[in-house]
Amino acid sequence: MTRTPDWLADAVFYQIFPERFANGDPTLDPPGVEPWGGVPTRENFFGGDLEGIIQHLDHIESLGANAIYLTPIFEADTNHRYDAKDYFSIDHRLGDLSVFRRFVEAAHARGIRIVLDAVLNHCGDGHWAFRDVIEKEAESEYVNWYSVEGFPVTAHPVPNYRTCSGCYYLPKWNAYNPEVRDHHFSVARYWVEQGIDGWRLDVPYFINETFWREFRTVVKGLGEDLYIVAEEWREPEPWLQGDLADGTMNYTLRDLVLGFTADRTIDAVQLADGLNTLRARIPQGFHAGMLNLLGSHDTERVVTRHRGDDSAVRLAYGLLIAAEGAPMIYYGDEVGLEGDNDPGCRGTMPWDRREWNEPLLEHVRDLVALRRGWAPLRRGVQHARAIGHDAVVLERDLHGDRVTVIINRGAAPVDVDVDGHIIHGTATRSGSQLAVPANGMVVVAHREGSS
Repeated sequence: MTRTPDWLADAVFYQIFPERFANGDPTLDPPGVEPWGGVPTRENFFGGDLEGIIQHLDHIESLGANAIYLTPIFEADTNHRYDAKDYFSIDHRLGDLSVFRRFVEAAHARGIRIVLDAVLNHCGDGHWAFRDVIEKEAESEYVNWYSVEGFPVTAHPVPNYRTCSGCYYLPKWNAYNPEVRDHHFSVARYWVEQGIDGWRLDVPYFINETFWREFRTVVKGLGEDLYIVAEEWREPEPWLQGDLADGTMNYTLRDLVLGFTADRTIDAVQLADGLNTLRARIPQGFHAGMLNLLGSHDTERVVTRHRGDDSAVRLAYGLLIAAEGAPMIYYGDEVGLEGDNDPGCRGTMPWDRREWNEPLLEHVRDLVALRRGWAPLRRGVQHARAIGHDAVVLERDLHGDRVTVIINRGAAPVDVDVDGHIIHGTATRSGSQLAVPANGMVVVAHREGSS
């Protein structure tokens, strides 16, 4: 049976948008760089770089995170870098290959793995191959690397070449061309050779599955422990048949959790049913590879989605940490950073601790430590059930050892019949009955053979 790399069962991810995390080397700042802490736009730069990440690995490690997912870092024109100009070069505003190698070495020394963004559906209109097509037109040796309808190549008012979602500066690769596939597979090999531990596949649903099967063969041929996770917003099953990916970004889980804690569009019965249904949809052997998230560079911030309700945010994190799959924290969410969807969610990480929501940070740290300290929370089989309309119980069972997480979003305490001792939170006990407080979370552990 195909299974995900074993290390994923114990993984806690931290996602970084490199341009906005930390400015560690101001000599790399581009012209017009804006002061740290300014309002993010789709065009501006604040000077975040790889050196900044290296300098703040202590913070990431202190969260208990042991894996980092970086959005694109290759040479590009934009701050998000989903418009690669050269997949074999680190963007000059982030550093160079030597800095990247030092970053990987420093992370690995702390037991932190690195996953990069594979943006292989499209490149930027500044990519050397696309520029060659613009210049030489039909005579370019790269003309069939893209799908160009005519010459001259025209970007406005409507591109006469295939793009990503109609965006003129993101020409789409022709993945049916074997030369393009060879280029992409060389990219995959090269960065694995530089020490990375996996790839996140950007908009993989825009490329044929044959390509991704070959991609998986190439990557897994370099190491079975290398992680492949697909961006997917709706249907995870097609990616989890053993020939494409090890997991998907679990936006379905996100919708369930935030529907319960933030929007209150679903009750506990619907949440429990949704969690159990989702688990049943994921093929056996792939649950640990799911990348669970509350927010990302493509969504509004967690605190913003909860309209600043700290207690609701805490409950959402409780569900994230309790759920089967690898939890991921988007940089800044752990300290209460706010922001609407792109570009608002891509603000700079505040490094002045006076701006941090310290109680939230400690809550997240405590939950991650709880997960890392109790094997059932990492490797146990999950089952959910509802207690009324406002409380949900998540049980994680590992060979009879069980950790039970009770989340109560209601305005009144709720009684839950559960065996074991409390390892997180407070509750009044009467025999096997626990009275879980309003807007509260309690975690109970029960070991096989204990009374």
